[in-house]
Amino acid sequence: MEKNVSKEQWVAMFQEIGLSEEQMMAWHQVFETRHPEVHDQFLAWLGMSEADIVDVRNRCR
Repeated sequence: MEKNVSKEQWVAMFQEIGLSEEQMMAWHQVFETRHPEVHDQFLAWLGMSEADIVDVRNRCR
């Protein structure tokens, strides 16, 4: 079993269930609003760079 799921694999799963880019961003916004620290940890778990994490989190605010 893989320890992590990559960002690309996560996005592919969201796309497979029919989520648009806008809906994926809405999901991130809810995550950031309700659980900012855990959202940060999740993005790091995906293997995203610190710069990309900061970018995603800033776009969610």
